[in-house]
Amino acid sequence: MSVERILWEEDATGLAGLVRKGELSAIELTEAAIARAEATRPEINATAEPLYESARTRAKSIDRSLPLAGVPFAIKDLGIAIKGVPSHGGSRIPAWVPDFNSVMTERYLAAGLIPIVTSTSPEHGLRLMTESKAFGITRNPWNTGHTTGGSSGGSAALVAAGVVPVAHASDGGGSIRVPSACSGLV
Repeated sequence: MSVERILWEEDATGLAGLVRKGELSAIELTEAAIARAEATRPEINATAEPLYESARTRAKSIDRSLPLAGVPFAIKDLGIAIKGVPSHGGSRIPAWVPDFNSVMTERYLAAGLIPIVTSTSPEHGLRLMTESKAFGITRNPWNTGHTTGGSSGGSAALVAAGVVPVAHASDGGGSIRVPSACSGLV
């Protein structure tokens, strides 16, 4: 079975189990997720910032004993800091480039997750559709004529398209629930 198919069929804990047992390497999973991200990128437009090189570097030295070791992951481009990665918040205003990781990012990394991209969001997370002048329309992978919802629509689209098995999202008024429902992840 291909690594890309395993990425599609297994959940995060299943993938981490395969990495822990040595049946699959973190680098194999990372490369499959990156390939899937690039293959779906033109169609669904869910990537704000690719993190491919840092993901490859992290995958090479991941501690296989971590609970989610080697699992490819997406971090929403809104309200979270990743050291050295431009944070746009879906806006055309100049990106903020933090010189630190937020606590949530540190926790994701400590669990063994491997961020491969930041995911799109509507400008400042203010709409229940993931569309912005900065990044355009994020499309539903099941039907690109339909919305992914918002504001975590980029994250939902990446999970629904089999790019990553799990992704960061935030919710102040339906921003996880709406994209999950729109993308068939409920």
